Amino acid sequence: MAANSGKSVLFVCLGNICRSPIAEAVFCKMATDAGVVDKWVIDSGATSDWNTGSSPDARGLACLREHGIETSHRARQVTKDDFMSFDYILCMDESNLSDLKRKANSVKNSRAKIELLGSYDPQKQLIIKDPYYGSDEDFEKVYEQCMRCCKTFLESNS
Repeated sequence: MAANSGKSVLFVCLGNICRSPIAEAVFCKMATDAGVVDKWVIDSGATSDWNTGSSPDARGLACLREHGIETSHRARQVTKDDFMSFDYILCMDESNLSDLKRKANSVKNSRAKIELLGSYDPQKQLIIKDPYYGSDEDFEKVYEQCMRCCKTFLESNS
């Protein structure tokens, strides 16, 4: 759960084993490199409960390692508390967005700003496609999109 001080962001995708843990790890590394990680609560989650407790996809972990980034994240499902405690919930596609908005409507004190992470992409690629059924190149594309989006998001919140 996010703390009340500083800023907070929750990255969300369907299963929390491909896109959102990559975004979380990328943003954490960027915030660390910028010297502001202590001002942020950073996490990721899933709209589904399919992979709760699982490590990220091995291809995603390999992609992150190639770029010098490690993560020990375990998949979790988004909770009602997340909508009250996080400033931003950034998701990967329209399906995530509609699921999150529907869940937020059932939370009395929802305060999170729910957006597509791709809305921060300077290349205007709004949707970050699920690489699960794809190749290593698809994970690299997710990484590159997350790098661009997270950079813009961090700059706009610094």
